[in-house]
Amino acid sequence: MFLSEFISYLSLEKNYSKHTVKAYENDLLEFSNFCLTNYDVDDIDSIEYNIVRFWIVELSENKINNRSINRKIASLKAYFKFLQKIEVTDVNPLNKHKALKTAKKIEIPFSELEMEKVLSEIEYKEDFEGRRDELLIHVLYVTGIRRAEVIALKVVDVDFEAMTIKVLGKRNKERIIPMLIETKKKFVDYLEGREKLSEVVDKETMFLTKSGNKLYETLVYRLIKKYFREVSSKVKTSPHILRHTFATHLLNKGADLNAVKELLGHSSLASTQVYTHNSIAELKKVHAKAHPRGNK
Repeated sequence: MFLSEFISYLSLEKNYSKHTVKAYENDLLEFSNFCLTNYDVDDIDSIEYNIVRFWIVELSENKINNRSINRKIASLKAYFKFLQKIEVTDVNPLNKHKALKTAKKIEIPFSELEMEKVLSEIEYKEDFEGRRDELLIHVLYVTGIRRAEVIALKVVDVDFEAMTIKVLGKRNKERIIPMLIETKKKFVDYLEGREKLSEVVDKETMFLTKSGNKLYETLVYRLIKKYFREVSSKVKTSPHILRHTFATHLLNKGADLNAVKELLGHSSLASTQVYTHNSIAELKKVHAKAHPRGNK
């Protein structure tokens, strides 16, 4: 099994986040253990599809939902594609596999009122962490950048003169996002506090812990949950919901879909269109108000 080579490929060539790479690794190890336990197969590299099918059945019987099963199978499919790439095999047993049907996942963005409350009404502490937390939430909302992108943001990526933020996205794809005047002020305020830290371990990275180290994923999640719990009753609060909120609010205000696509760093318009369903209510209002027959 070429697991370590595959993991290196995902990390170094595909530039996947540590969280994503770990998920792939866990899925492959889980399948490998299933094959060893049930079929005495200790090498999955030449496995046949019927064993994969039996694994799917077992996962389903264990009440694993279809979305999670599809993710696990996608990990297997990616692994076999990698084996083809390095010419270990010329057959991908999952080539003709069809994903299981899943219920459409609807993520509810924060309202403008909720965003106004979290950005203007919460009293953040007047210390380094308070300034950082306020800036972090502000940046996620006004730029729409991903959790991994905000964690990886460098000090040099924020250009106060050009009023832009350079973001390194998936597959090392760079994009430039305009910076608001308010955002610049918050960055300046944060950086003043950052300079007063007793030690800065990761000098290049913008967002740090109070010990001077780079932020980590679970901390970002925790911070979002902590502050939005004060202003929202939504069960799901995460950095991705803020990205979702950014796109939805722009579209609600009439932003061009292609412009939103560029700001989000999507490679195709189809990826951006998933956010348009939240704009239907606003479009109905505009349609009724603007159309000559709208008030009849």
